Amino acid sequence: MIHTALVALPSAEVLARAKSFFAERVPHAAAFVEQEGPRFLVLRGQGGEEVVFNATAAVEGEEKTRVRVSTLMFDQAVDRFLSTLPLEAGVEVV
Repeated sequence: MIHTALVALPSAEVLARAKSFFAERVPHAAAFVEQEGPRFLVLRGQGGEEVVFNATAAVEGEEKTRVRVSTLMFDQAVDRFLSTLPLEAGVEVV
C-alpha cells in the first residue's frame, strides 16, 4: 500500500524520525536503514520486508513536507508512525 500525508515538519526531520521509530518502537517488526538520501529512506525488515519513504517539500520556503510511504508488510506500523507526526490533513492510503 501507499500512504501519503502532508506534515508540518521539514523532510530531514521526518526521515530521522522514521529511522528512529522503526528501529526502536516496533520491536516485533523492526526495520533498519538499507539506503538513504536527502529525500528518501529505504528500510529493510528482518524477514526482508521493505519500507520506502519519500519526503519532499510541499511548498518552497515552508516547513511542510509531503510524505509518501510504500510497503507491503508494514502498513500498521506506517499508520502508527504517521500518527506521531503533526499532520496537516488526513492520511491517504491507496
